[in-house]
Amino acid sequence: MPAYIHHIATATPPFLYSNEFACGRMKGWVTEPRAKRMVEMIYERTGIETRYSASDDFLKDDGELFRTLPDGTINSPTTGQRNALYAKAARELAVKLARKTLAECPQFAKGDITHVVFASCTGFANPGPDYHIIRDLGLNESVERYTIGFMGCYAAFPAMRMAAQFCEANPQAVVLVMCLELCSLHLQVSDKPESIVANALFADGAAAALISAREPSGDRPYYRVQGFHSALVPASEAHMAWDIGDNGFNMVLSAYVPDLIGSNIRAMLVGIFAKREMELDDIDEWAVHPGGRAILEQVEQHLELPDDALEMSRRVLRDYGNMSSPTVLFVLKGLLEEAETDRAMTCAIAFGPGLTVETAVFERCGAAISATQKARTSEQAAVCA
Repeated sequence: MPAYIHHIATATPPFLYSNEFACGRMKGWVTEPRAKRMVEMIYERTGIETRYSASDDFLKDDGELFRTLPDGTINSPTTGQRNALYAKAARELAVKLARKTLAECPQFAKGDITHVVFASCTGFANPGPDYHIIRDLGLNESVERYTIGFMGCYAAFPAMRMAAQFCEANPQAVVLVMCLELCSLHLQVSDKPESIVANALFADGAAAALISAREPSGDRPYYRVQGFHSALVPASEAHMAWDIGDNGFNMVLSAYVPDLIGSNIRAMLVGIFAKREMELDDIDEWAVHPGGRAILEQVEQHLELPDDALEMSRRVLRDYGNMSSPTVLFVLKGLLEEAETDRAMTCAIAFGPGLTVETAVFERCGAAISATQKARTSEQAAVCA
């Protein structure tokens, strides 16, 4: 019995920062002239224009968590202080998104939810957001709750895989999957290149999906789950890691990550698709986690994709930055909302510590708006203007 992704919803924290503003702040906090030049160069090349944060500390010098010190540098909050803000902000964002998800998908009522699968790697709380979703929305107290912790940018895939397995085992299951990350709470200011790169890329956001084995209503596009696959890039463990320090969580992010992904991605996918009796040419749409501009360029080059194949991934990176685990769901949502054909085979890919590569194949069914309707809407907008 197949499982379906009926709907994907997204949400962001309230504070929006331009890339220019973030770059200026970081240049003020690093100390070495060489680091200041590096900040400017790296931020300019990210492909990011805006990003969201759960904290407004970056707008002022005396923030709740981050404060600019008399010498112009920034303090380094403890892990406990950062996690306390995570617990508060994650609850608010998770509950807000859960309400939004159900409101946008009237096929399901809150009493239909049987499972909540929550994924995050940027904080810990118990009772956590999964608990508060049930309490604050008034879901059945018998809802099964599962938390997937500390897996990084690819966590949406094990979360969706778990949900699909629940639905395949129980046709009555309706699973709310949520990925929520508050990466900005772990800002680490250092003159080291890897620290500057991490600060330049990561941002905050959340995404949720409703997954069940019920036949979709057909009034909106949806994904039919075809399958998932996990792989590890050889000899890459030291190039991407995420651990807990005394002053926040620490990111290890080597400059070689894009090259490692690029040099392995084609062989990996060819092998994965062969097991499904598929080829690369069978894929119509690509939902690639925009871990950074260089990663997208490497994937595009080594898979020999058309110039516009990763346009949605680039748009998500531009508007939101790398939000870790929710990011690929933002891409999948964008593809659904702009679907112009009744069917497309979609390959979703994300990368994370390890170096881990997670993939999924979905059959996208239904069109959000036809090309004719889109052209007519554009013409009407032009006339109104």
